Amino acid sequence: MNDYSKINPQNLPQFTEKWLRQIAPFQRHDLELDSGASALLVVDMQNYFISPDSHSYLPAGEAIIPNVQQLIAKFQEADRPVIYTTHVHNPDGSDAGIMGWWWGDMIREGKPEAEVYQAITPQAGDNVIKKHRYSAFYNTDLEIILRCAYIKDLVICGVMTNLCCESTTRDAYYRDYRVFFPADATGAAYEEMHLATLMNLAYGFACITTTNKIIEGF
Repeated sequence: MNDYSKINPQNLPQFTEKWLRQIAPFQRHDLELDSGASALLVVDMQNYFISPDSHSYLPAGEAIIPNVQQLIAKFQEADRPVIYTTHVHNPDGSDAGIMGWWWGDMIREGKPEAEVYQAITPQAGDNVIKKHRYSAFYNTDLEIILRCAYIKDLVICGVMTNLCCESTTRDAYYRDYRVFFPADATGAAYEEMHLATLMNLAYGFACITTTNKIIEGF
């Protein structure tokens, strides 16, 4: 059970229970979602990370799919905004900058690997934000979309916990959004990184919660 590389939808609840125990001393606020002023942000659930055939496949990314699906369904049912992000770069790498050097790899726009994983394909009317850096707020229209929809509470799910999800959460906090961060609907490459983010965000930036608690808030 402790091997994060073998995480799947069946053992995810056991991992989650353990994480919540470990971060409990650091959780500053146990918030109740204002569902009528909320939006769901689905971060980078792309083939690059989720498809088992990808060289960057994340077992945790595939494990959280059922929970992400539940969140999407609940927000759609409540007629609340569902916003997707995709991390992409120009095929010629002209916008990669330091990220291209840092990783030695990039997700090229227009390629199959850049598409949102089929199991959670965006529906008509869903906003899809194309971003080029970790944070979904950096040089995108995300804040405009949220302000126009009078959003106060932002639920953030997807991958990777410690990179794009955490960076986006911090930027949301700086903009005075209350962030709800489901421990069982975000995934990282390593458990240590996932847990470190949960602790840091619980202490200073977000309410760490679960998929079921968010759904029960509607």
